[in-house]
Amino acid sequence: MASKSESATSGSQTVTPDTAATPQESRQHSVKQRKGQFVIAPRRVPGMQMMGLSPLQFSAVEQALRDSPDIDVIDKIGPRSGVGTLTAGAQDGGAILIARMSDEKASALSLQSQGQLIVERDQPLQLLDVNYPQTTLVNCSMPTTGSAFVAEFLVLGANNTPVKDAEVYLFGSLLPATGITDGTGRVKLTLYGETSQSLRRLYVKPRADYWSFSQEQPDISSSEMNVIGLRALSDWPSLANFPAQQQLTWGQKAMRLDQLPAHYRGQGIRVAIVDSGAANAHQDLSKITRGYDVINKTLSSGWNVDTISHGSHCAGVIAGMDSDWGIRGFAPDAEVHACKLFPGGQISQLIDALEYCIEKQIDVVNLSLGGAEPSEALEQQILRAKQAGIACIVAAGNSGGPVQYPASSSHVLAVAAIGKLNEFPADSYHVQTMTPQVDSNGFFSARFSCFGQEIDVCAPGVAVTSSVPDNNFAAWDGTSMAAPHITGLAALVLAHHPDFQGTSPRSAERVERLFQIIKLSCRPVMVGDQRRTGFGLPDVLRAVGLAPAHPAPMMGSTVSSQALSPQMLQVLRSLYREPPRMMPQTYGGVAALDPYASFRQIMSPQMTMQHPYGMGIW
Repeated sequence: MASKSESATSGSQTVTPDTAATPQESRQHSVKQRKGQFVIAPRRVPGMQMMGLSPLQFSAVEQALRDSPDIDVIDKIGPRSGVGTLTAGAQDGGAILIARMSDEKASALSLQSQGQLIVERDQPLQLLDVNYPQTTLVNCSMPTTGSAFVAEFLVLGANNTPVKDAEVYLFGSLLPATGITDGTGRVKLTLYGETSQSLRRLYVKPRADYWSFSQEQPDISSSEMNVIGLRALSDWPSLANFPAQQQLTWGQKAMRLDQLPAHYRGQGIRVAIVDSGAANAHQDLSKITRGYDVINKTLSSGWNVDTISHGSHCAGVIAGMDSDWGIRGFAPDAEVHACKLFPGGQISQLIDALEYCIEKQIDVVNLSLGGAEPSEALEQQILRAKQAGIACIVAAGNSGGPVQYPASSSHVLAVAAIGKLNEFPADSYHVQTMTPQVDSNGFFSARFSCFGQEIDVCAPGVAVTSSVPDNNFAAWDGTSMAAPHITGLAALVLAHHPDFQGTSPRSAERVERLFQIIKLSCRPVMVGDQRRTGFGLPDVLRAVGLAPAHPAPMMGSTVSSQALSPQMLQVLRSLYREPPRMMPQTYGGVAALDPYASFRQIMSPQMTMQHPYGMGIW
């Protein structure tokens, strides 16, 4: 029985133990759900005054929330200038509130507003790249006793130089062991309950300058040093002499950027990259001088510090400097704004970033990010941005399932990821992204790429080489890498296509016309499911008006084995037990290599008609 000095922790009771406690132990905290963070915004729906509902004065709502003792208003986001107010289309001017409260309080507030307020949880966002193997929790107890398999690794690069900060993953039958190499290139990993025979995969992801390494059923020693040699990016034929000699990536060449006249450089177009910042100390990104640290709400600093490299990688594809070094971007003369949202970005902060874009009259926004659930408050802001003439290019997602939000919004251009054979080593992790259906040009839909009727176009998203801090380069996978290809193309279209020369009013119609031109420039990628590729892979020359917009059907029904390297052909056969095949598609009961050709012969580009998998502009 407890003594008088003891009491149990139950409900609101406090525990005071008999024994002497350290200061840390005396300050006990019961773990429970904290107050939720919510976005509160006026619902902008025409006809809200019907059924006797009077319009809410949002200023009065704000004051009532600030006066409530159990609601903490922590931020207010709204137009910074008359530009944002004019595009809001409501008395509130586009303002929203961010507040912390209980779920019960949020539900009550929503009911009391009679549908005139959006009250939704402020969801976290995630970046959409594929930088490491995805793992899930196992439905069993992890072993805490017994034998352990311990292995030490030495990761070496060019000239047997130790590779520092490489991520090493060793997979057994349960959860993997992970570690990062030290300055000598070494790391030690421990797997409990495993043996050398139960190891399934070894994966090494270097931070920069080298190809990744992946080995199924690895032969790992527990008594000797396991040495892993990485290939330099420049060892690959298409990146020979890189970065000393400037290159275009395989994806840029696939879109025919290499055939574009030199003076097509995206001059006069403003591009925002809402991501993890842009490290403008990188030689390829030194022309980026504008930005906004959304997390800390500062314009002067922060946005140029990229601790996770994601935003810098996207920036290099879009606008890498044209010089004799590194990777050139699509639009090296565009005015780039880096909006830093990660790590830790949420829906409310993305709304704030788009508010910045409206104020600065940005033309194109790259969103290589996504969330779990659609957000009505964010959707309203995306529409405001579109009405202000801002085109949002959004990565589809990397779950391999349905298109994620906001790519699923009808007001954006959703981009899926494709890869191409022979553009990466056969022992790299990029092989894991391959699917068996390959078209006659060697393109395949990336295994991780989300798909659905919302997909508008596809773009290179496997083994994409671009800039990362400090002054290095990395080859990454993801729809995050595909979207910047289209964002860079969009900047070129706005700068150079005849339809946007002279005075082009900023409006939703301008955005729709841009999306239409990009779609009409596409060459179909025939991998058996149009929901994975949309209209296809955009062509730079067609998109800027230097070539006819109507693409010819893709011919050929198989991939010639002569087009594949012996190593890649061996990988394909081992993965799928048969050579890759191009899969013809059937639409409306009619088989066709170009599902859109018959439509394009009879419809003018100005007409709107039904897309085979949803509404589209032709």
